[in-house]
Amino acid sequence: MKSGKRYLEQQKLVDRTKMYSPSEAVSLLKSFSSAKFDETLELHVALGIDPRQSDQQLRGTLSLPNGTGTTTRIAVIAGADKLNEARQAGADHVGSEDLVEQIQNGFLDFDLVITTPDMMAKVGRLGKILGAKGLMPNPKSGTVTTNLTSAIQEFKAGRLEYKNDKAGIIHIIIGKKSFPVEKLVENLAVVYDTLQKVKPSKAKGIYFRSISLCATMSPGIFIEPLKVKWKEAA
Repeated sequence: MKSGKRYLEQQKLVDRTKMYSPSEAVSLLKSFSSAKFDETLELHVALGIDPRQSDQQLRGTLSLPNGTGTTTRIAVIAGADKLNEARQAGADHVGSEDLVEQIQNGFLDFDLVITTPDMMAKVGRLGKILGAKGLMPNPKSGTVTTNLTSAIQEFKAGRLEYKNDKAGIIHIIIGKKSFPVEKLVENLAVVYDTLQKVKPSKAKGIYFRSISLCATMSPGIFIEPLKVKWKEAA
């Protein structure tokens, strides 16, 4: 794919021989000429894990202190007795077997699916559809729960699900380009600290192999892993 003129100009401003501190990387991204919309900043963390091993796969949730600046559209699949609770908590789409059928027919206008344990047998029929999109509910990510109100409100407030891909890389949004530098750095640090805490005991060698940050329309900037946890260097 051919890169645009603005992208190539931005690429020239990135020192490919340098590992930036978090604040340097964020400041550089914010200095780039802006697109016609508020770009999203995404962190890509390559970890020293073997994703083929079940005990080295990472999946969970975390809450960013400053949110993501995006609105999470939530679909809730629950029994009739829970539907009103889901609506009152702010779910965007609510249903039981009718919603399962809609999704089977191609409806995917949501970013997250939350369900109750008793509905998992029915939701299981959506495995191929939701699994391919990384949207399949899972107890580890807090998306299979009896406490719908708490789950919906937390995800609406900025709670994010993370999961390593087949190459052992975590891709996660940390905010919008319009956010102040310090707020983006705070969000970035929370992601780093969370991944450090959930490091698999069987992961060998270097754990944080690389950390890069990019905006929607910008090249990536590599961050020195050790500097993320050094507040004086952040």
